[in-house]
Amino acid sequence: MRYRQLGNTGLRVSRLALGTMNWGHGTDSTEAAAQLATFHQAGGTLVDTSPEYQHGRSERMLGELLDNDVAREQLLIATTTGPHPSRAALLDSLHGSLRRMGTDHIDLWQLHGWDPTVPVEEALDTLDTAVTSGKVRYIGVSNHSGWQMATAAALQGAVPGRIPLACAQTEYSLLQRHPEAEVLPAARHHNLSLLAWAPLGRGVLTGKYRNDTPADSRASDPELADYLDHHRTNRAGRIVHALTTAADGLGTSPAAVALAWIRDRPGVGAPVLGARTAEQLKSCLECEEVTLPPAIQAALDDVSASSPPAE
Repeated sequence: MRYRQLGNTGLRVSRLALGTMNWGHGTDSTEAAAQLATFHQAGGTLVDTSPEYQHGRSERMLGELLDNDVAREQLLIATTTGPHPSRAALLDSLHGSLRRMGTDHIDLWQLHGWDPTVPVEEALDTLDTAVTSGKVRYIGVSNHSGWQMATAAALQGAVPGRIPLACAQTEYSLLQRHPEAEVLPAARHHNLSLLAWAPLGRGVLTGKYRNDTPADSRASDPELADYLDHHRTNRAGRIVHALTTAADGLGTSPAAVALAWIRDRPGVGAPVLGARTAEQLKSCLECEEVTLPPAIQAALDDVSASSPPAE
């Protein structure tokens, strides 16, 4: 696996990240251990979790695997803050994450969302405090709009000695290209890398839903069906057809083509792979063997570029 600098910082990460949203729901501890081992053996370093995933279960499962399965120092752990960005809530969230994962520091702590009821300066000052305390190494933001992320980045850059943001995390894929309008340009202007969650369009870009809904898929799970149903459109069908055609020509899978496309977009630090099983993860990791020819990149750009038509 290849590596990249995250933003204008010294943090060097694998250009694919392992996401753990499914851990504790659909992915048990045995499967989680297999995923982590597969990712580590492939050269992956950046593991993304959140206290919001299964009410902290994802973080606890990761903590149980550290050192027992993969040495802590061989991984870069990224997590988010809780939903409320007051100083007290952020520090409670930080201490909770450290306790659940059984670690003394978080490599990348991301401010989750924007709350107009709390001064952004208070939230950012708390991020700085976490870094200077040694409990956090680098900071970023998650699920911020373009202007929100730019505001946070500008405030951090305006005062000497404040910690620069390393990244902005947002949903980005061939199906979800809205970040290209504001978030991605703002991130590049402020020297932030983008971490792209749901890079496979919440599973739709794998092609598994072309004909029906597999019994073991997210779409068949009542708790997760709404998570991806809004991506199952005629436009999605056209994109999946283009991915399948490209994959057939390159001798790989539609998922690998979709991931290679997002991985190589300007400004992207890493797509976050949210597989449910180790076998799914292995299929995703095949994208590291794929380099898209310019003609295929252009075709995928074209088929996914326009706004979704009325359906």
